Amino acid sequence: MKIVGVYSIKGGVGKTSSTVNLAYLAAEAGHRTLVWDLDPQGAASYFFRVKPKIKGGGRALLRGKRALDDIIKGTDFELLELLPADFSFRNMDILLEGAKKKPIRQLQRLLKPVVGDYDYVFFDCPPSISLMSENIFRAADALMVPLIPSTLSERTLLQLKDFLRKQEGFGALKLLPFFSMVDPERSLHQDTIERLSAKHKGVLEARIPLSPEVERMGIHRMPLPAYAPSNPASSAYRALWEEVAEAL
Repeated sequence: MKIVGVYSIKGGVGKTSSTVNLAYLAAEAGHRTLVWDLDPQGAASYFFRVKPKIKGGGRALLRGKRALDDIIKGTDFELLELLPADFSFRNMDILLEGAKKKPIRQLQRLLKPVVGDYDYVFFDCPPSISLMSENIFRAADALMVPLIPSTLSERTLLQLKDFLRKQEGFGALKLLPFFSMVDPERSLHQDTIERLSAKHKGVLEARIPLSPEVERMGIHRMPLPAYAPSNPASSAYRALWEEVAEAL
């Protein structure tokens, strides 16, 4: 089972749309796939038409009062399941701090019972560096990092790299940065992509365009390749998925 966190310190960079579309493409390719919506806003849950609610919330989950496989929901797509968000996840750092043992490895612990059930698990991650984030980093095999072609995105990538470098136990974690919300007509975007790709090793080749069709996912409430498979953004996500699958 490969675990992929779609993560950025910065919000509004395309984390959820990337999580939803990549998970759909993984399932379409025949892989048993789970999306865990860890963001209390519950956008991934919304896209899959699942209510962002867990009985007892994050507290019940961490204390073992709710088994993980009891709260996993099916989606409209074969081989693709969802562990929905809950608004209580906004307090997850407090709940994790209260864990009796290994507060930085609670996500790993919770996933153990379903290790044989899935080929891929995708985390839709909240934008922060926190105890919850460190749990994500410990559990994941790879972090996909969406980058808008801007100086601020480079700064967040550097902050993430610096954090991981100063911690122990992240040597095997793969960083897979990729460019998101790219406007091909903006020369600044193209210049930034060339500069950052040359400066940072491992930046993926696929570019997710700034597309109104991606924004319409909230209207259709389903992955983009499911309802607009020939759209250029769908093609870009397919190219991104192929790179991710090869990297893992």
